[in-house]
Amino acid sequence: MRHFAIVGSGPAGFYTAEALAKAYGDQARIDILDRYAVPYGLIRFGVAPDHQSLKAVSKRYDKVAETDTVRFVGNVTIGNDLAIDDLTKLYDAVILATGAPRDRKLGIPGEELPGVVGSAEFVGWYNGHPDFVDLDPPLGGTHAAVIGNGNVALDCARILSKTGHEFEGSDIVGHALDALGRSLIRTITILGRRGPHQIAMTPKELGELGHLEEASPEVDAADFPPVEADEALEPGHRKSITILREFAGTAVDSKKPKRMIFDFFAKPLRIEGDESAERIIVERTRLDEEGRAVGTGETYEVPASLIITAIGYSTPPLAGVPHDDKHGHYLNDHGQISDGLYCVGWARRGPTGTIGTNRPDGYEVAEQVAAAMPAGSDGDKPGGEGLDALLQERGVEATSFEDWRAIERAEEAQARPGSPREKFVRHGDWMKVLGRPS
Repeated sequence: MRHFAIVGSGPAGFYTAEALAKAYGDQARIDILDRYAVPYGLIRFGVAPDHQSLKAVSKRYDKVAETDTVRFVGNVTIGNDLAIDDLTKLYDAVILATGAPRDRKLGIPGEELPGVVGSAEFVGWYNGHPDFVDLDPPLGGTHAAVIGNGNVALDCARILSKTGHEFEGSDIVGHALDALGRSLIRTITILGRRGPHQIAMTPKELGELGHLEEASPEVDAADFPPVEADEALEPGHRKSITILREFAGTAVDSKKPKRMIFDFFAKPLRIEGDESAERIIVERTRLDEEGRAVGTGETYEVPASLIITAIGYSTPPLAGVPHDDKHGHYLNDHGQISDGLYCVGWARRGPTGTIGTNRPDGYEVAEQVAAAMPAGSDGDKPGGEGLDALLQERGVEATSFEDWRAIERAEEAQARPGSPREKFVRHGDWMKVLGRPS
């Protein structure tokens, strides 16, 4: 029998568990650990609440967790309740699937002013992440800015633009829905250092912007290279550029009270304001011969009392694990950190790719583990039994997948009409459902 621990119950963690279960059959026991009492990580806390079809992948993870081979162990924090050394003593292999939950910093003056929030914070706020439930983003001004040219930037801008009616069928949490309903924001500027051809936005997310009830996307046709240049792009990316060109060629709908402005070739220099953010000072850029954004010396200001930075994420350092500070992930060789210690997903490669990208990533690392300790070989580690004993000794109140099911039923029972659930957003609420101390 072999015993494996996976730290993190998001897509990367579940795909890795699925792959290990297939490789070892009933000759392995796999524990998926998570700091929260509920599973699914990015699916629950990161995927936009109005993208319910993307969240449906959790049903695949359900099947993995409900087997005899795999066990979910929630409410256990590595680095607090347990150390990495504790896990390597208990399991034949430990796989880190912790994601990249920390916002990268802009590195410009003024980003510490009130009103400047990272996209992980903002997304976590409207998705019911317990760490960000009290964020209270300033929505009383008329102008907001989102810095970044990826799908997360689009998510943030779209959420700020939608009406309450457009959130029907979503699982946006109640406190965010109420606050957004009172929002006075009417102009959202999306800032990107480079041009349309360099965006990391996908067609589906861009296409949604053309169907918003109260907001019109605005793109300057002068920002594009000649249309012939689109032919060199990968097909999906070319489709995104086609959508942006359509926005540029469509007159702004004056009947819609909100504007979503794509401001390309715009490099934030500093954020200004007396006691909170009021404006961003931006430098106009151009692309050099290598495709890098270089400043032109021309500056201007973009008004914004709410500024959301969506320029990427990083995996936080963990004691005992070498870390690549520049790229924001653990140092590894094709997923292997050291003997018996591996990483997958964003913890391995940084915040790139889609949810589906994590599947081949998890399977690749599972193949490495199976090569190092083939199916049919036995280890001498205590695995889950040792974990349970250690958690009991340290007074850690772990939760199970059955506990998650109880929380899920309670969330579904309190859902507003048309919504799949109303999430509990605090740790104490989860534990209260289970009748346990928080």
